[in-house]
Amino acid sequence: MSQRGRLLWSCRRGMAELDRVLALYVHGAYQEADVSERQAFERLLDLQDADLWRCLTGLASPEDPALAALAAKLRALVGQAAC
Repeated sequence: MSQRGRLLWSCRRGMAELDRVLALYVHGAYQEADVSERQAFERLLDLQDADLWRCLTGLASPEDPALAALAAKLRALVGQAAC
């Protein structure tokens, strides 16, 4: 399986909303991301669905600054996609 395929598989969550947000990032911004952001994305995928949802909706902020920045970027991507 390719790296992109592996990531998309990892993006499959228990919530369709999470699936869509994470896949949006993999299909777009991930390709342009630097190594540290890609590593942060993989760490973000390790979060439990409830924690990930809180981060992506802004209800909570990860202690890790790289994860917090990435969560903000994902929220911005969703906002752009909605326009």
